[in-house]
Amino acid sequence: MKPLIVLLIVFAVSAFAIKLLAHRYDFSLSARIAMCTMLLFTAIGHFAFTKGMAMMMPEFIPFKIELVYLTGFLEIILGIALLFPSTKVYSGWILIVFFVVVLPANIKAATEQIDFQNAAFGGPGLNYLWFRIPLQIFLIAWTYISSIRF
Repeated sequence: MKPLIVLLIVFAVSAFAIKLLAHRYDFSLSARIAMCTMLLFTAIGHFAFTKGMAMMMPEFIPFKIELVYLTGFLEIILGIALLFPSTKVYSGWILIVFFVVVLPANIKAATEQIDFQNAAFGGPGLNYLWFRIPLQIFLIAWTYISSIRF
């Protein structure tokens, strides 16, 4: 929920700021600024809640801690790359793949009631998927529309 709130607030603020400064709306840029900010926000979780995020990964995946750090850095790099016209399309496609690839970890976390912030069990459970799966679809559409389509 917090990443969605960050995304929407930053979108509104940046759209308003661009309108004030450039005297026009640039919703695509505002959406990319918002996605970049959201990714920077979520990347912090990779470093603050590493153990809990590692618990979300399937058992067969090796080097879980290292992958959590790597994906945190990836979110930072790809988020920043959204802001540059020369890299926004590449970053957008990679992010779309990323959003698809991480969904099973979110499903695992829900089915096993993983609370990633406390690296414990007792998370929100299966009801969380009613929010998370539509959110992933929304993030994929947001990324496609703002970085690839326009």
